[in-house]
Amino acid sequence: MIYDRILFHNVEEMEETDRGMRMWRLPGAVREQLNENLRMNTARFGTGIELRFRMNCDKAVIYLSAEPGEEANACFIYYGSIQGGWQYSSRIIGTEKTAITIIRPENREVLQRVSEERHLPFSPDVVRIVLPYGNICYLGHEGDIEPPLKTDLPAKTYLAYGSSITHGSLALGSPHTYVFQIGRILGCDYLNKGFAGTALAERAVAEWILGSREWDIAGFELGINMIFMDEEEFREQIRAFLSVLAKDRRPMFFTDIFGMNDSRIQGKADRFRHIVRAEYEEILGAAENTHYTDGLTLLNEPEYVSQDMVHPSLEGQWTIAERWSTVMRRSL
Repeated sequence: MIYDRILFHNVEEMEETDRGMRMWRLPGAVREQLNENLRMNTARFGTGIELRFRMNCDKAVIYLSAEPGEEANACFIYYGSIQGGWQYSSRIIGTEKTAITIIRPENREVLQRVSEERHLPFSPDVVRIVLPYGNICYLGHEGDIEPPLKTDLPAKTYLAYGSSITHGSLALGSPHTYVFQIGRILGCDYLNKGFAGTALAERAVAEWILGSREWDIAGFELGINMIFMDEEEFREQIRAFLSVLAKDRRPMFFTDIFGMNDSRIQGKADRFRHIVRAEYEEILGAAENTHYTDGLTLLNEPEYVSQDMVHPSLEGQWTIAERWSTVMRRSL
């Protein structure tokens, strides 16, 4: 959405609060139908949110604030597809009003040449402030800026739905999430609809994704957040979710639970993988536009799982991105 002359990418609604403008990644009408934790919390995580604009001035300032959290809230600055230099690559967003100063690069011609020669999807004229996965509020800007042109952005968009793994937990920074990296590899934009701990394959989410015209390719990571369910409840939930998506003809890629090191839930995770695969085969297996990849094929290296025994490490995120994007490129 466009607000205050900025394209708030991956934002569906803005809400005014005493901390600033809160950004929601799902519309309120959809959130009302979902589990309470997603509705109240994870739908406002900054996962995949970018503030995008063109500069008609030499310096612009964006004001942000972060709600207190366990980890540092670092945003990353890109000029199109190219990461900002050492003095303009990242900033820590504090809990008080924080100024993010953006300088228009003097070497714009070089950035343009590289972007054209390498067929990079974003124009270097677009500043991209890539937000962290914490809760961030927008408090205004200074400087002559405007939203990017349609031609400044990639022609196609990849949407990703899933758990905190899709959301980017333990990726140590939004550009290192497998979702961001798959978008880069495919040369397209991305929409991160990862919801930490709350991706319960709810029908309302599937219906919203089905009705959205903002994506061209979609990936779905299913299962780990539903491990508390009994097997029949899980089967019914997956069946309803896939039945909605079966109405779409756009390319869709599905996977289940990635490899982990937690022996307490390993057996149940194996059974859930089989359920997801069986329901996929029954509902979508004959569709030419859908593709299934076992989660263990995408990641099953125990050394690429973090100390919490479930979430992929930084290396795990890269591995998923490399392997799943290879599947996607072969199929598209």
